[in-house]
Amino acid sequence: MNLWFAKAVVLIAFIATILIRAPHGKRSREVKVAKSRKGPVEVFLLTIAWIAFFLPIFWIATPWLAFADFPLYSFPLVTGSLLLVLGLWLFHRSHADLGTNWSVTLEIRDSHRLVTTGLYRHVRHPMYSALVLYGLGQMVTVPNWVVGPSYVVAMLLMCALRLGPEEKLMRDEFNGEYEAYASRTKRLVPGLW
Repeated sequence: MNLWFAKAVVLIAFIATILIRAPHGKRSREVKVAKSRKGPVEVFLLTIAWIAFFLPIFWIATPWLAFADFPLYSFPLVTGSLLLVLGLWLFHRSHADLGTNWSVTLEIRDSHRLVTTGLYRHVRHPMYSALVLYGLGQMVTVPNWVVGPSYVVAMLLMCALRLGPEEKLMRDEFNGEYEAYASRTKRLVPGLW
């Protein structure tokens, strides 16, 4: 099967991600930041995430990563495409549920409230769940040993290094309300973890 099938799927998913996030990013920038915990670890994580996000475009546009290509088969392409679609749907829903409370980094906005409805009724971090699913979809869809797993690795690193500080920020801001919420929800996977 021709690699262009995988490249087309990944390009469409890339564009969809930008279209989903752009209006939320614009709206988020219009709300004043009340507290920020952006430090060197945050800058590192965001840099890695951006590199991993753009790496598939580099793979599509240049031959420089072709050394890591392997044959494309229809089953992984279809399975990966379904994971990408599910990840994008969760990504959209989690942004919509958060509204102006969303930020790309560890911040509390003016009039910030604890969101416990929608997807947040089931897990505390559905956006991270969405990004990990998206990364798994890319890993299965992209027949390249470098590009395929790049985003899921970046998102797993993000989860490992950011979930704790983010939950501490929420505990500090919302005290007992966050504790009660955390006691009835899981972090990333409903009913499991």
